[in-house]
Amino acid sequence: MPEGPEIKQAADAVAQAIVQTPLLHISFAFERLQPYEAILVNEQIWAVQAKGKAMLIRFQNQLNIYSHNQLYGKWYIQKANAYPVTNRQLRLAIHTQQKAALLYSASDIDVITNEQVASHPFLSRLGLDVLDDDTTVEQVRDRLLDKRFHRRGLVSLLLDQGFLCGLGNYLRSEVLFVARVHPSLRPVDCTPEQIDGVAAGAIAVSRQSYLTKGITNDLEMVAQLKQQGYSRQQYRFYVFNRDGKPCYSCGTVILKDSAGGRRIYYCPYCQKR
Repeated sequence: MPEGPEIKQAADAVAQAIVQTPLLHISFAFERLQPYEAILVNEQIWAVQAKGKAMLIRFQNQLNIYSHNQLYGKWYIQKANAYPVTNRQLRLAIHTQQKAALLYSASDIDVITNEQVASHPFLSRLGLDVLDDDTTVEQVRDRLLDKRFHRRGLVSLLLDQGFLCGLGNYLRSEVLFVARVHPSLRPVDCTPEQIDGVAAGAIAVSRQSYLTKGITNDLEMVAQLKQQGYSRQQYRFYVFNRDGKPCYSCGTVILKDSAGGRRIYYCPYCQKR
């Protein structure tokens, strides 16, 4: 599933293609949404906003197209009237004279009013957005220490979009590594320094991933590894998907475990229990 940085990158691309540009055609694959095609095509889009792992395309008539990519959804930006070669199913198409924003495979799409945004079943439950410029380390720290959350395991808490939105499976492993926190711990088990590390890492790692299109490893280390001929797959992460390989910090072999049916990776030396 795309995580917050990937959705925010997609929102940027969609915005560049269709914001404040006359629309020529809008089409929905779902019959219940097709009555909105004639209503929206004559309106102007004023913003495209990422909301954790969801996206809002905002129209001047106070309607919004809500979408969530879930596991398989993917946005394509094409030239007008051009379509990618793919086996995916087209769910939403927005065409301008120059560009087309095309959403394939996503099944969670709706049209909602501005008032409905606040009460939407998914959007209304979102916690602090780690990619929001207004979100601070202090706010995340306070949330980690909140009695609603501080006795929950970090491996599940960091995937809970009601706790922090935008984090996902690869970010979870990377944040815990940067904070030097073992995956088995809860916030209540952590030292103040570890709490600070998780709070700072949740923001810094996510924002770096957004700015670098998915790279969470130390950027100086990345530059060195590139010079040595390492591939992007090899230098992209600190620990995620690197089981059996040496930790870039200490050389200890990275371990892989499972938590909640999903993979987690960690260094047993840097992240001692």
